[in-house]
Amino acid sequence: MEVRAIYKYAKISPFKAREITREIQGLPVSAALDIVAYSPKKAAALVNKTLKSAVANAENNANLKVDGLVVKEAIVGEGPTMKRMMARARGSGSRILKRSSHIRIVLTDEIKIETRETRKAAKKKAGEAKAEGEPLKASAKKPKRKEATTKK
Repeated sequence: MEVRAIYKYAKISPFKAREITREIQGLPVSAALDIVAYSPKKAAALVNKTLKSAVANAENNANLKVDGLVVKEAIVGEGPTMKRMMARARGSGSRILKRSSHIRIVLTDEIKIETRETRKAAKKKAGEAKAEGEPLKASAKKPKRKEATTKK
């Protein structure tokens, strides 16, 4: 089952927030919370708040266990941009764009959590199956190039 949480109108540029959300995508919730908690960026605090909200939604609304949850999606969309003016030389002005973003996090319990131990076991199993199967084929030899003949 999927559970989501959305933080709308976050006062941060989507470009800066996407850096954090890319790191947590596909991770178990406990690992994602650790990454976000120890990151020194402002976006990490906003993503942390959204992630905790999604976990609370999963626990209270959907009756899911936190241990089995995985971050399926962590998307940062663009929100409205406030336009401001700053005085410049010779009586002119320039625009300042104050960007905002919408942070959406989707958690699911349907994706299997992959740990180092399970990856090692799967690799070992694949290696044994390959050893029992066909022997490795010799690499194919490249055909020789024909030498160009020149006429005199």
